[in-house]
Amino acid sequence: MSDSPDNLVLALLRDMRASQQRMEDKLDELVRRVGSLESNVAQIHVDLAAHSVRMDRMDQRLDRIEKRLNLIDA
Repeated sequence: MSDSPDNLVLALLRDMRASQQRMEDKLDELVRRVGSLESNVAQIHVDLAAHSVRMDRMDQRLDRIEKRLNLIDA
């Protein structure tokens, strides 16, 4: 009879350890996914900056064209 309480405690400790391992695995997965999201958001910012630069250049070119064609006051 004395083995029964010890086995019960050991079984509970094993279950707790397994549960903790599952939580750690899930946390690791979440950390990887958040890292991926951060990388994607950073890439979006880079793309937006590149588009902004291109639009600025197009705006400058359009201004020069309008001036050459005397469509606006110089």
